[in-house]
Amino acid sequence: MRYLPHTDKDIEEMLSVIGHKSTEDLFTHIPENCRYQGDITVPGPLSEWALTDRLSELGQNMETFSARAVLVGAGSYYHYVPEIVRSLIGRSEFLTAYTPYQPEMAQGTLQGIFEYQTLTARLLGMEVANASMYDGGSALAEALLMGLRLSRQKRSVAVSKAIHPHYREVVKTYLKPGPFTIVELDVGEDGRTDLSALSEISDLAAVALQSPNFFGVIESLAEAADTIHNCDALFVACFSEPFAYGILKNPGSCGADIVCGEGQSFGMAPSYGGAGLGMFSCRKEHLRSMPGRLVGETVDLDGKRGYVLTLSTREQHIRREKATSNICSNQGICAMTAAAYMASLGKTGLQHVAKLNYSKAQYLKHELEKAGAVPLFSGPTFNEFAVSFDHDFKTVRGRLMQKGIIAGIDLEPLYPEFKGAYLFCATETVSKTIIDELISEVCS
Repeated sequence: MRYLPHTDKDIEEMLSVIGHKSTEDLFTHIPENCRYQGDITVPGPLSEWALTDRLSELGQNMETFSARAVLVGAGSYYHYVPEIVRSLIGRSEFLTAYTPYQPEMAQGTLQGIFEYQTLTARLLGMEVANASMYDGGSALAEALLMGLRLSRQKRSVAVSKAIHPHYREVVKTYLKPGPFTIVELDVGEDGRTDLSALSEISDLAAVALQSPNFFGVIESLAEAADTIHNCDALFVACFSEPFAYGILKNPGSCGADIVCGEGQSFGMAPSYGGAGLGMFSCRKEHLRSMPGRLVGETVDLDGKRGYVLTLSTREQHIRREKATSNICSNQGICAMTAAAYMASLGKTGLQHVAKLNYSKAQYLKHELEKAGAVPLFSGPTFNEFAVSFDHDFKTVRGRLMQKGIIAGIDLEPLYPEFKGAYLFCATETVSKTIIDELISEVCS
């Protein structure tokens, strides 16, 4: 197989057309100190047989870990996936589908995305949802950019410190090139965001809260909406665990203007950190400022129902300067997976799994408290929570790891002020037997 399709003569002819003598001239606009100096050590070519053997050797050097139970959340959650979801998404017409530019050839894909949009809007309590985005972090960043567009002359956004740290890093990356200011809001003793500083921000465009937040604490979204709107700002509600809205009031019913977050929990395994699904919705009045694309339902000349891409305000479809975002592709297969998952569970199934998540996490928290752990915050939590220990939990965690139980994550690297604190999670995949085994190890 040839990996370099152009001959030296081909390259020479192409360079002469654009007025360059060598390929090095193509990179003169990049400063010298930003370019790698010297030759890159690359192994010589291998035959297909030799390459296969080499990859097998490398694979044998890697040790995989098969956990009995994972009691870690922090934005990536383990849930059971019904076999019907795997079966449906494994069909070739879904698995290989890409951007459905030709609606007459892609009615199945378009209908599937339309169903995803409908289910997402209902789940989040909003009027409109788009055809998905990359992940929760980029969805939040795009939501804040949308808030800035809608607010026109305003240049500041406020972001809670209780939002997932990775999401906040993505927001900083997105907003840094522009003339924008990011104000981080502190967290109170109950684990909820302190909004008292909002009145001091003169050009506030939007405020972002996560509920349940990174610590698992449920924010008072309705109260927050009143406070934020009184500051003449838009309320952006985000999430990393959509199952919470199986038993909690959704953000739309609490007054949020834009709702976005991570949909990985709906049918997708954590899988070494990906793939994710950016769920994004808003009120109908803000529809034309929403990034990404939507699928709409219509009728053809014969009056038959049909689906088409509509309001695709991306740079691929309209002038770049008029585009709402540069999201060139959505997470199509992930959106279809989430739609199949939500449809297979239905409203009652979603509520049932959400109750299991809540109950198991509460049992784990209660038992850890009996064993001496102290909750980091007093606010109510959903399926994860933070606790601190009066002893070195790392040793206990190591012993549990040897037994195939991954118990919590250390918060100190993400929040240095919470030294000795750990974030735990319990979903429906964690049995009471596992929890009791963990508690026994903590008490030993």
